[in-house]
Amino acid sequence: VQLQASGGGLVQAGGSLRLSCEISGRTFRGHAVGWFRQAPGKDREFVAGITRTGAGTIYADSVKGRYTIYMDSAKNTVFLEMKNLKFEDTAVYYCAIGARIINSAITLPAQYDYWGQGTQVTVSS
Repeated sequence: VQLQASGGGLVQAGGSLRLSCEISGRTFRGHAVGWFRQAPGKDREFVAGITRTGAGTIYADSVKGRYTIYMDSAKNTVFLEMKNLKFEDTAVYYCAIGARIINSAITLPAQYDYWGQGTQVTVSS
């Protein structure tokens, strides 16, 4: 199973980016999907997730109203649409999937089975 994250880059504050996470070797069906980020010197933190059923989405308070996570099943790809980016959004962003994650645990990195390699997002102030 491989997850390929892409779409990061350098953007000015207030700008937008769309990250992609393409999975190979498995489908997203039946898996919870999460986006996390890690800034230098900080712990990895949950950003957004889709529940195992695909029916629900969950967001960190810091990104609510600015980020949108969604899935294109035909492309086996999960996207993270990011708008109104702030300097503090700067981090390496990772996607991950897990087969047995209950909704209440979707924010916990240890619950995930597979991770992508990360893509750098840099927001200039």
